[in-house]
Formats: sequence, C-alpha cells, structure tokens
Amino acid sequence: MDATQLQEKTVLSGIERPTDVQQLSSPELIQLAGELRRLIIDTVATTGGHLAPSLGVVELTLALLRAFDPSRDKIVWDVGHQAYVYKILTGRRDRFGTLRSLGGISGFPKMSESAYDHFGVGHSSTSISAALGMACGRDLKGRDNRVVAVIGDGSMTAGQAYEGLNQAGGLHSDMIVVLNDNEMSISRNVGALSSFFSRNLTKSWVVRFKKDVESILKSVPKIGEDLATYARKSEEAFKHFFTPGMLFEAFRFNYLGPFDGHNIDLMTSVFEQVKKLSGPVLVHVLTKKGKGYQPAEDNPTYFHGVGCFEPETGLARKFGGCSLPSYTDVFGQTLCRMAEEDQSIIAITAAMPEGTGLDRFRERFPDRFVDVGICEQHAVTFAAGLATEGFKPVVVIYSTFMQRSYDQIVHDVCLQNLPVVLCLDRGGLVGEDGPTHHGAFDMSYLRHIPNLVFMAPADEAELQRMLVTAIRHDGPVALRYPRGVGLGTPTVEKPEPLPLGEGCLLRDGTDAVVVAIGSRVNPSLAAAEELERETGASVAVFNARFIRPMPEAQLIELAGRFSKMLLVEENVLKGGFGSGVLEVLSDNGALSGVTVKRLGLPDGFVEHGKQKELRARLGIDKVGIRRNLEELLASA
Repeated sequence: MDATQLQEKTVLSGIERPTDVQQLSSPELIQLAGELRRLIIDTVATTGGHLAPSLGVVELTLALLRAFDPSRDKIVWDVGHQAYVYKILTGRRDRFGTLRSLGGISGFPKMSESAYDHFGVGHSSTSISAALGMACGRDLKGRDNRVVAVIGDGSMTAGQAYEGLNQAGGLHSDMIVVLNDNEMSISRNVGALSSFFSRNLTKSWVVRFKKDVESILKSVPKIGEDLATYARKSEEAFKHFFTPGMLFEAFRFNYLGPFDGHNIDLMTSVFEQVKKLSGPVLVHVLTKKGKGYQPAEDNPTYFHGVGCFEPETGLARKFGGCSLPSYTDVFGQTLCRMAEEDQSIIAITAAMPEGTGLDRFRERFPDRFVDVGICEQHAVTFAAGLATEGFKPVVVIYSTFMQRSYDQIVHDVCLQNLPVVLCLDRGGLVGEDGPTHHGAFDMSYLRHIPNLVFMAPADEAELQRMLVTAIRHDGPVALRYPRGVGLGTPTVEKPEPLPLGEGCLLRDGTDAVVVAIGSRVNPSLAAAEELERETGASVAVFNARFIRPMPEAQLIELAGRFSKMLLVEENVLKGGFGSGVLEVLSDNGALSGVTVKRLGLPDGFVEHGKQKELRARLGIDKVGIRRNLEELLASA
C-alpha cells in the first residue's frame, strides 16, 4: 500500500497538517499508528531504507506532534533515520513512495525539502548542539517557541552530545532533550554509558523491592514529617541509582523518566507537563526498535538500513541473481585470513561491525576486535595508542564518517608516523542515502597529509593486495573502496603486496591516455575498448592505484607520450586525484603540449539516487567516459 492506495476512511488520509493529530481520540491515534507502520513497511520494502528506527518511534512522534506545533516549535532529529513518521505527517505523505529515489524525498531530514525539517542531519550526535543554538537564537530574538532534540541512546555514546549537554546546562536555556532509549544504535550499543542507559525501573526484582519498601512505610500508622521527607529522598536516591538521572542532573538538566515511549497518552501528558518547566529538561523514553513488525523486532540490526524485501516475510528480494561478493565482504574475509597468521592485527570500528564486514572478525577473534561506539575521533586515537605498543590496528569506518576524525588522523597518527591502517568503506557515491553519506571528499582531505600512503583498488583482487601492502607498511595507510559488489575478479588465499607508489598500464594506445583511480578504472577500460572497436581510436588506460604517493615517474612518462589525457575519479574534483596529477605534471614541467580533461564529482553536494543513475547523470560511467574521450580526441 502506498499513499495513493489508502482507503478514503483511514485516519491517515485525513491528516493534512501535523497539528491535525491533536484532534484525534485515543482509539484513532492507535489506528493511525498501525496505518503509519503499514505505509512505512510497504514503502521501504520497495525503496529500501531505515525501517527499524522509524517503526520504533511511531507513538513517540505522534505524542510530539500532539504536544508541539512544528510550524513554530523546533524539533531536531538526531541522525534522522527515525524521521519517516515525521515526514509523512508533515506534508510528505503523498510523496512518501518516492523515498530515497532520484528526484524523490530524502531518507533524512533536509531543510531544503520542508519547512518542518528544522535541521538537516545524516550523521549522529548533532541534535543537542543544534537545538541549543536554536534555543539561544530564540532567546536573543525574544521569542517563546519550544526547542526539542530527539536523540537515541546510541548517539549518546559520542562526545559531541556531551559537549552540547555541558553547554546547555551552563546556559540554563529552556530546551527539551528526548532520549530515545532502545538499547541499540545500529548494532548493539557498547561501552559503560550504554549499560548505564539501559538500567530501568521495570525489572521484576526492582519493582518487588519498591513494593516492599512502600508496604513497610504504609504499615506505620502516622509518618512524621521527617520520615516522609526521608521517604521522598530515598525514592529519589533509588531512582537515580537505577537510572541515568544523576548523570544528566550533573549537567544541570531536570531529568524525567524513564517512560514507555509506545504509550501515546502517557507521552503526550509528559510533554505537556515538560512544556511548563523552565531550563533544560531531559525526558528518558524507552522504545523497541522495529516495533510492530516481527521480522524487524527479531533482527533490528538487519532492518536498521535494509534493501528491498518481501513485506510478508521480511526476506530480501533477489534481483538479477547476482551472487558476486561485495567489496566489504572481500575485505572482511581477507582481513580474517591475515589475522590468523598475524597476531598483532586488531580490528576497530565505530558502531558498525556488520556494515563494515567486521562481524566475522568479531566472531573469530573477539579479543582482537573493538567496537568503540559512535566515536570516530576516539577510534583513530585509540588505534594510535595501540600502534605505539607494537600492534597493527585496522580502523574500518565509512568514508563519510571518517571525516569526523580528520584532526586525529593528522595529529595523532600521521604526525607521529604510526602504523595505523585506515579503511574507508563506501568511498565514492553510496546511492540512496544521499549527500550525508556519499564518500565524496576523502581523496581531497587525506592526500595532502605527510607520511600517509593512500590507495584505491580497481577490483577485488587489488583490494586484497592493497590490504596486505597496508598491513606490512611501517607507517600510516589509508585504503578506500566502494559500496557494492565487485567485478567477479578471482581472489587468492595469499595476495602479494604492491610496489609502493606504482600504477599499472592496463592497455596501451597511441591517440590518448585515460588515467583512472579506484572504481573508475574498469569503466574507463571498457570505454576505451568499445571506442577502439567502433571507431578505431587507440586509447591507453593507466590504473594509478595510489593517490599518495602518486606514481610520478609513470605519469610524467605518459605525459611525454600522449598529447591528450583524461583523468577520472569518483571524488570531488576540487583537490582530488586529478588535481594531484596536475600538480605532479606542473611541478615537473610535463604539462607543455598536453591537453588535460578531468572527470569526477562536481563542486556541490550530490543528491540521492541509485549509484548507477548518479554516475550516469554525472558522466563518470562507461557512457560518460567514452563521450568525454570522443570530445577530447576531437579537440584541437
């Protein structure tokens, strides 16, 4: 069922503006919650997306919209993967079927998409800081609207959340933080704070203990004022011991909870009362990730971000019968084989063992696997510390999230020339998650750092060889590889390392040369071969392999042989691989008489859509590379 198929008499079809939910009765709200879940499940089954997080906040979102008016009150979602219900109820119901599709609505809150999206997100732990900024701005303008930050317990493992809490408590601005506690971020939460949040007052022995205390107090005929005061203080102390209340009150927040986040009437009442309080308030809410859809409740990690599936069973839909392993799979398998022989290898990730292919490493080498939570900065510096003790730490983080650890890469790893391996999964365009998740910038923000070796493989076999090269190198190494399946290139049990800073000429030619890196090597090769078959044009293709150190001698030799050169990468052109090639040629006086054209990502943020669609639109697929080759060959 999509939005156009909703029956006329459904509750959801009568929602034209978010405040309409304030007029609904309790039975109507319960019915609406079911309709929202059905719409989200059926839509995500077709488009893919973040299913379990949004299913877990259906009732919470309804309660927020009953108590607050998002046309004036600011609601800031952390990460934003749980905002599907909010999108549907804030004017995007009829477009919800376009979720994450090219030209459709984003999978995350996006300010340019709706006036109700008060802050654009995609990375975690930003909501409190942003909401505090909004609250301070409101106060400076003399306004009285409310500001609410909705943050998950997984996001509360990151340092920025506490920086925001610290400042908010110090300023004592009126703002509300809703801590959505489902004991998960993407995978199971880790760390001491995670255990702290998961404490609650619903465990049977806790309830039994409270009842015993209450019975004793009630058995006293007359409780004097001192005893009553003591009882109240004891209750507060009890509450603070078994909940995170004392932590947040140390930040000078008024802590309330934990509450059942699936009870709409209760949560509405809580928010109505909270609106009357002054200063910063934290409302602790307990929810279940994947609520209302049994497959997602049983496997919330898989359904956190899921591809197309059969809604009746939850089983993945198979398209085209592709059985090729992904780059992530090849990486994980190769690292495990290397770890069997090298006891110094330690794998580190930031809350994404399954997404990075480290789940099998965790199972086989639990003592050498570390999940630091959503703390990319800490992951890199932690790895640097391990490296000083003679270990070989391999830090595996998506390219888009590795951006958060830039300072640590520079100062804690590269400045000290420590042998830390940084593996950037999802390098390049990731597809439907869009601009917050594209790995569009890593070649630009890493290639200029001294001491760092930076590589990008053209296929699965080269990924293996680069991982071996990285592990054996006595210094910092970055390795980026794309999202998706490989080319079917055979892998080996014992891959050989690559010569440092050397590329490979894949085919020779006479008319022009394509210099490509990473995922754009094989489309370049296919374009050159097709062009020669159909037109007779002879184009050489060079796989650079290294972004740093660049294969300088080979590039200079190619510039001496060819008067026309096409540079192709899947990174922003500003400061990227092509810029580096131009620097090499310019610095060595090799640009004279050479016409150079660059292909890559534009000077802007690339929208969401399928990888194939985006590459075609940007002209970096086989068709686009061939077209640019023809234009280059036709130029004077």
